[in-house]
Amino acid sequence: MASIGINAITINNVNVHAVETRLITDEYLDKVKEINDIFNSYGIKLYLSINFAASVELGATDNCDPLCEDVIRWWEETTRHLYEVIPSFGGYLVKADSEGRPGPFTYGRTHADGANMLARVIKPYGGIVVWRCFVYNCRQDWRDRKTDRARAGYDNFAYLDGEFEDNVVLQIKNGPMDFQVREPVSPLFGALKKTNMFIEFQIAQEYTGQQIDICYLVPMWKEILDFHTYASDTATVKNVVSGREYGNRICGIAGVTNTGNDANWTGHDFAAANLYGFAMLCWNPSLSAEEIGTEWAKCTFGKDKEVYGRVYDIISNSWLTYEKYTSPLGIGWMVNPHTHYGPFVDGYEYDKWGTYNRADRDGIGQDRTKKLGTGYTLQYNEPLRSMYENVETTPEELLLFFHYIRYDYVLSTGKTLIQHIYDTHFEGVHEVEDMIAAWDELRGIVDDTVYERVRKRMQRQLDNAIEWRDRVNTYFYRMSGVSDIHGRTIY
Repeated sequence: MASIGINAITINNVNVHAVETRLITDEYLDKVKEINDIFNSYGIKLYLSINFAASVELGATDNCDPLCEDVIRWWEETTRHLYEVIPSFGGYLVKADSEGRPGPFTYGRTHADGANMLARVIKPYGGIVVWRCFVYNCRQDWRDRKTDRARAGYDNFAYLDGEFEDNVVLQIKNGPMDFQVREPVSPLFGALKKTNMFIEFQIAQEYTGQQIDICYLVPMWKEILDFHTYASDTATVKNVVSGREYGNRICGIAGVTNTGNDANWTGHDFAAANLYGFAMLCWNPSLSAEEIGTEWAKCTFGKDKEVYGRVYDIISNSWLTYEKYTSPLGIGWMVNPHTHYGPFVDGYEYDKWGTYNRADRDGIGQDRTKKLGTGYTLQYNEPLRSMYENVETTPEELLLFFHYIRYDYVLSTGKTLIQHIYDTHFEGVHEVEDMIAAWDELRGIVDDTVYERVRKRMQRQLDNAIEWRDRVNTYFYRMSGVSDIHGRTIY
């Protein structure tokens, strides 16, 4: 991790349950210190995700109100002891009031109240509090067309700008939903001007193939970092999160990493390109996706141009290929619940999670306009607000995220929406077949174990792409009743 420039790490998941709650107690502190010292020897600062309700769950207090003196006292004592054991400890990462995790809302407090209590406690030791903005109502009613999960981050945090302690940093997911293959940039980056910020990327491919399907994410991250928020003349996302725009004291890029127990760390050898690329962009966001991908391919497969060139060719358009055979034009989701791998168009459609595609016999899409929908477009600065409000000016790759669109709507390509859905899903499968053919030409040139390991994953990707193609095309053929103009098999 140090070799690619990672300088800090949180070693446990943001969903902190029973065992992990006790990492800050003497039951586990010696083990945490052992891990901390190893990371420190490589120049990496260690953090822990904490349970906001730890004082309650460990039996010390009867509530976790951040303004309660007993709660504050408990955190003061716990933090003091933690730093006695681990003087170089970095700080706390908190997921609160989200997806069942406890937080300050229970007591009528704001997220600033919760974060600032911890920040004041940890400040004497030089620690920081990383507070995630992934806060939304996960008990929505699909019948309600005004409540919009995409609005939640802005609604919960924008009004608190300037109210956080200077050792609090808000960690904001790159988009307003949840790491989909395509979604707009979170409007929070254009709203907060007096608050420390991290952008959070997901290196792990939860919704982008789970390291079974090749999906090189650096091109996506580049688009996001270069995105202009119009909060000022120079307020691109990379300028905001680097501290250049507002002079924030704490800033940077965080990533949900993708390493595991596999011999190659990432399961799919090609998935390592995303971890490598993430770190490269942290330090130099002006690098191109090609520069990063080519450099990774050389580091991994050697300097034979036939090999590294072909490897980069395979990954270079893989994000767009994945998008083609999965969810079109920013609609997102349509995955199997729980596993989030493989297609299920209505998997979350009538569920509580607020991830609806709103497909019916006439069209598909979530209306997020001020005029007819949820008003989400109002969270952006001009000219973005007007651009997204208007169907004709909305970037087509995000069309269904912002608008309900009829199947007979004609895109800039001259194709109808329904034909675009059919064509892209067939194209995506063909492109995976091309990727496999390119890899097969390296058989006997790259290491046999690596070749076979990658080849098996690529076959699984092809099977997955075919399943996506057939399920999605069949769903929309049956929903719309409109045939494919090319007469291909749709079931």
